[in-house]
Amino acid sequence: MEPIQEALQLLKRQAELETGLRQPGGIRVTAERELYALRDRLQRYPEAVTAILQTARNLNRPVDTLRPQDVLGVD
Repeated sequence: MEPIQEALQLLKRQAELETGLRQPGGIRVTAERELYALRDRLQRYPEAVTAILQTARNLNRPVDTLRPQDVLGVD
């Protein structure tokens, strides 16, 4: 379950950063750098990311509202 948890956490942080960068006030260089580093870390978990994105599509929910249990199909 560890890769799912870490990938889910990284995807949630990615969503936060992307939302923040879209806000008025200009691009924050540190946030943009963190976003690139985060995307590099996500490449370590291709199966987990695929499973998370597929679950989000199946449940018709944003990734940042998912829990590891949702992805694994357990309660």
